[in-house]
Amino acid sequence: MIKKIKDLANTYAPEFIEVRHHLHAHPELSYQEFETSVFVQNKLKELGIPFEVKATTGVVGLIKGKNPEKRIIALRADMDALPIKEENDIPYKSMNNGVMHACGHDVHTACLLGAAKILTEIKDEWEGTVKLIFQPGEEKNPGGASLMIKEGVLENPRPEAILALHVNTILEVGQLSFRSGKVMASADELYFTIKGKGGHAASPHLTVDPILICSHLIIALQQLISRNNNPFNPSVLSITSINGGNTTNVIPAEVKLMGTFRAMDEEWRFKAHDLIRKLTTNLVHSMGGEADLHIDVGYPCVMNNEHVNTIARKKAGEYIGAENVSETELRMGAEDFGYYAQRIPACFYRLGTMNPAKGITAGVHTPTFNIDEDAIEIGMGMMAWLGTSLKP
Repeated sequence: MIKKIKDLANTYAPEFIEVRHHLHAHPELSYQEFETSVFVQNKLKELGIPFEVKATTGVVGLIKGKNPEKRIIALRADMDALPIKEENDIPYKSMNNGVMHACGHDVHTACLLGAAKILTEIKDEWEGTVKLIFQPGEEKNPGGASLMIKEGVLENPRPEAILALHVNTILEVGQLSFRSGKVMASADELYFTIKGKGGHAASPHLTVDPILICSHLIIALQQLISRNNNPFNPSVLSITSINGGNTTNVIPAEVKLMGTFRAMDEEWRFKAHDLIRKLTTNLVHSMGGEADLHIDVGYPCVMNNEHVNTIARKKAGEYIGAENVSETELRMGAEDFGYYAQRIPACFYRLGTMNPAKGITAGVHTPTFNIDEDAIEIGMGMMAWLGTSLKP
């Protein structure tokens, strides 16, 4: 079976590299993937794969092999792009100014479509059902995964496990990586409005200076994390925006802060929310100001099921050689795949796309992101292999 899948992946790789080129040239932002969704639907129609549309632009297909109820595996790809202006000089450069597939979701979608073609061609040779999930809105709260789940993507039929690949720009092409347990962090957005009393900068005693209050608050927030969280439990709080005042001789009446809070532990995550609220209120009040704080609760941690991850990693070794399979590093980045992992056994693994010899080293979320497209043959073949062979 491995040889057959590898041969088909090699045969069809040029077709799905072109699919990736089309998607890369026509990126769409989160929850606006209308043309992308139609493109995916048309590809599934060409393959004779029945599908449903969920969460407006999401697409869910089903491929049934022999004994379709024996095992049900879900494979997921995300479809949205980022608000980044592309700087690559390539024939398939983004045609939508200011929008770019800078996180590899075009690669993910192309790989899953390629796997779908392979799985369909050999469906008389494997047992079970594979559910294909093409998901919108991974890059933006509330996360397309949460919307797809609300619309029943994990039911009728209910998968026994779900898997997804993601490009890895620090892993060389030809390699895959896996990790059990904690893989990626939760991500919550912090919005502070600190109100004081404005006035002349030469008379600070007649004001309540929100800029001074914010300087104390920012430092105190860092101490809150470092002195309340177990140092062996990764967690990050970063203030990323300060907005207040517009001239040299006026103390403003209000300052706005924005930031992000990341954690690898759900219990600590929500305890920290309470600590952040209490600290903000008490510190700002103690300095004579008022505080409004909104915590936009985002994606949960991505937790890989140990059993499913172990099996998937073993299958990867069988497919590309154990020497080409490594341990995924912990990352404080976030992924809405965590919503799936909260509900069913999950495995989120990495596909190497870097090639220094070709000058392909730019990271995700940058205007020069690109991949060594040899990764697509590996990605689509590996997805097909997992879809046919994984037995949770």
